[in-house]
Amino acid sequence: MQRTVLITGGTGLFGQAIALDLLQRGWRVAITTRAQARADDLVASAGDHADRLHVIVFDYTDDPDLAGLMASLADLNITHLVNNARTLAGLKVGDDGVTAPDVFDAEFRLDVLLPYQLVMALQQADAHALTAVVNIGSQYGVVAPNPALYGGSLTGNPIQYGVAKAALHHMTKELAARLAPHRIRVNCVAFGGVRGRVDDAFLARYAAMLPLGRMLEITEVPGPVRFLLSDDSMALNGHVMVADGGWSIW
Repeated sequence: MQRTVLITGGTGLFGQAIALDLLQRGWRVAITTRAQARADDLVASAGDHADRLHVIVFDYTDDPDLAGLMASLADLNITHLVNNARTLAGLKVGDDGVTAPDVFDAEFRLDVLLPYQLVMALQQADAHALTAVVNIGSQYGVVAPNPALYGGSLTGNPIQYGVAKAALHHMTKELAARLAPHRIRVNCVAFGGVRGRVDDAFLARYAAMLPLGRMLEITEVPGPVRFLLSDDSMALNGHVMVADGGWSIW
C-alpha cells in the first residue's frame, strides 16, 4: 500500500524539511499551508518528486473548516500524520510579560485541540487507513526555559508555548492508549532549538547550556520524525522522543 503522509504546516521550517525528506524516500506527501506562494516554492524544490506532493491551502488559525479539509483529503488515503502547524500569532506576550487570554487560547487550540480533532477525524473516516501519528513537540514541553538564555528575564518569553507543548506531549500518551485498539501508533518528538534567525550572542549562550554544544541543524529534524513514522519504531507507542542535544538532562 502506498504510504501517504499528511504534514500540517508543511511550508514552515520543519514542515518543508520533513516533506522533502519523505518525498525523496518515495512517500506520497500531502501538506497543509496558509501560503500558496511558499507552497509553490516547495513544489519547485521537490523537483522530480513533485508529482507525489499534494498541496492543500488551509488556515488552522481562523475558525478552521475541518470538514472542508477532510473533503480535500478524501481521495488520498492518509496512512500517516505529522502534526506540525505553527503560527507566530500564538506567541505574543504583553509588555508586562502577561499573555492575553485570547492568545493563550489560540496557542492551545493550535497545539492541542486541532491536532486532536484531526487525528480523530482521520481515524473515523473510512477513506483513510491511519497507522501512525507523530506530534511535533518541544523541549519546553519538558522543562521550563532558562532565563540566562534570554538575557536574564523571561518577560518576553511566551509561557503559553511551553504549556501547550506539555499538553501535546500528554495528549500523545492519551491518544496512544485510546487508539491502540485501532492499530494506530501515536508518538511525539520534543525538539530543541534549531539554528535560524538568532544572533551570535544567542548562539554562544545556547551552545554553553547543553552537552551537544550547539543548536540543532534543520537537516537533523527529519530523522527522528521519519523513524517514528516507520515500521522500525513499531515497539514505540505513546513515546515522547526528546531530540534536544541534551538540553533537558542538565
